Amino acid sequence: MYELNTLLPEYDIKLPTCMYPMKVLNNSRATVDVKADASNGLCNGHANLLATSAVTSGELTKKVCALDLDNLSAQIQKLLKSSNDVDGVSARQEKVLKQLQELKEQMANIRASLGLCQKGAQHTVQTSLRNGGLREEPLHDIVINGHPNFIPYALLALKNAWKDLFTIDVKIFKHSTVPDIGKEASEFEKKLAQVKVDPSKPKVNVSLIWKNCEHTEMISSPTMYVPIYGEVNIIRYLGRVGPEAYRYENSPNCNEIDAVLDICYQLLRCNTSKSRAAMLRALNLRLGKQKYFGGDEISVADIGVHSSLKRLPAITPKDLTPTLTEWRKRVQLVTQL
Repeated sequence: MYELNTLLPEYDIKLPTCMYPMKVLNNSRATVDVKADASNGLCNGHANLLATSAVTSGELTKKVCALDLDNLSAQIQKLLKSSNDVDGVSARQEKVLKQLQELKEQMANIRASLGLCQKGAQHTVQTSLRNGGLREEPLHDIVINGHPNFIPYALLALKNAWKDLFTIDVKIFKHSTVPDIGKEASEFEKKLAQVKVDPSKPKVNVSLIWKNCEHTEMISSPTMYVPIYGEVNIIRYLGRVGPEAYRYENSPNCNEIDAVLDICYQLLRCNTSKSRAAMLRALNLRLGKQKYFGGDEISVADIGVHSSLKRLPAITPKDLTPTLTEWRKRVQLVTQL
């Protein structure tokens, strides 16, 4: 039912045809009368055993099937020689692996000379427990459509916060539906351009298109239109593919960070001052006595809150509690918004 491959080659080893090959114990033994032994009460089995010997010229000659020792020796040598082939296969494998490594380095040099995206080890295709067990794919260039009245300040905040770890290379374009982007969007473009791009760092290329659209949306698939709506969700996406220090899926404060980002989503859609005040109270409660949202280290939650407050001119410094005011000063030093 299941055919197995032969691991070792077959060898023709001639086995003796006699049942019990025995060495000659005494060559000077006298003539053996087999018939007499049988008549003296020996069993037929013993008689057949003794019948394998015959006496010629006063000497006992053993009648056995001799092994071809020369043939057996040649087969053993052949077997030992085949075992040496394993070392040869191992050496060839090492040579192939070395050539593949050299080819990989050549491809990296070609990519660098062409100015293509250089991806670090954290962006290779692999299953990583550091990323919540998600399968990590190579980063594609992404497109963000945004309205000049709703500037995605999170891009500038993340670019400044990650400048020593990760690079967000933003190229800006203007759609025909937006004849004039305004003063604030122009100032935003200048600040983005001031943050240098480090080609030695892992990076993602972002095309920001000023467009007359209702929501800020991101296109993450290069082959199909799969939008991600909302600046908060864009922050979540970039947080998953960005530096490891900002990936929060395995953090003990994972649920807390998600809750803060959900409040930011609701804050951006508040239509009344009363609802905005309620969201600010919720943020103040979440922050408590902590240095940052989610702990003592800055996270994507702080980026989301800071960008949301920046996008809402209706919220003035007077609307913030002393705790939120001090927090905003600390985040300002990192994001430079």
